[in-house]
Amino acid sequence: MQYGPDYLDYSGRDDTLSGGVRTIPVSTANATYKVWTKRVGNNPATKLLLLHGGPAATHEYFECFDSYLPAAGVEYYYYDQLGSAYSDQPEDPALWEIDRFVDEVEQVRQALGLDADNFFLLGHSWGGVLAIEYALRHQQHLKGLVISNMMSSIPAYNRYAESVLMPPMDQRVLAEIKGMEATGQTSDPRYAELLNEHHYVHHVLRMPVEQWPDPVVRAFAHINQSIYVPMQGPSELGASGKLVDWDRSADLHNIEVPTLVIGAQHDTMDPAHMEEMASAFPRGTYLHCPTGSHMAMYDDQQTYMNGLVDFLTFDRRRQSNQEESDDRAFGPTTVPKPNGE
Repeated sequence: MQYGPDYLDYSGRDDTLSGGVRTIPVSTANATYKVWTKRVGNNPATKLLLLHGGPAATHEYFECFDSYLPAAGVEYYYYDQLGSAYSDQPEDPALWEIDRFVDEVEQVRQALGLDADNFFLLGHSWGGVLAIEYALRHQQHLKGLVISNMMSSIPAYNRYAESVLMPPMDQRVLAEIKGMEATGQTSDPRYAELLNEHHYVHHVLRMPVEQWPDPVVRAFAHINQSIYVPMQGPSELGASGKLVDWDRSADLHNIEVPTLVIGAQHDTMDPAHMEEMASAFPRGTYLHCPTGSHMAMYDDQQTYMNGLVDFLTFDRRRQSNQEESDDRAFGPTTVPKPNGE
């Protein structure tokens, strides 16, 4: 459902010369830095800002959205958070705090001219943490929120990893992984090899590593470890960094904008928990990706993209069909799982 010929008409926009790329100054307590953004498309009613995971991964793995969002008429913005890829990468540990990242997103929003009549925010993984925190502080600027493959509680995430994901693993391999973490050997190539073979191909991206799509390979290669490890820990097999106690489950009811929660059957995150999150949001919807994992936008792409596009274009479709507004369409619902799972 294409938005129309104006979608590719960039005349009069101040980022036409650069092909939609803008570097945005972000003020912090001690200095001002620049972060990188890139706009795709032109739609005054539907603008989506993408918050990548990590922390300190990159916008690159969102590039698969190019295959779906333009045809749906969604204007969207790639964005490397401070410390990531094309943005400045200062060596200041004091910057890597949730509150500072939230303030950064708000500065980016203002610079891009996004507001409640058009602004959708999608956060994936760590980006989901950031999106929830942003919504709790600034939901007056949001039209809609998407939390993709992220639980609202890191302690619950760790319990899920320990009770569900770790027991089926080869226990000798798991012991070796934990031993390397305990002795600080996580930069050893053997550590990444064990994680890829015994965890990542099952719960992060369900494809042989040698078949991982190029945007994913680039994003993983460009993770800024000096931010990722202190905040998340050394891997996706649970969290052990400064985010370890983060939990906003009791606060989700305060986010009143339409919210889509995306979970996946084989995710590192508990899909049952993410389904419960959707019910906790006053206007929450749950999208289940039955063959997907943490990168469900790749290993259950059709389910993921169809559900995302339906959510982003709901108002437009309702208006075009002259349907009456009904908030129940944004209420707690669940995409059916196969075989009655």
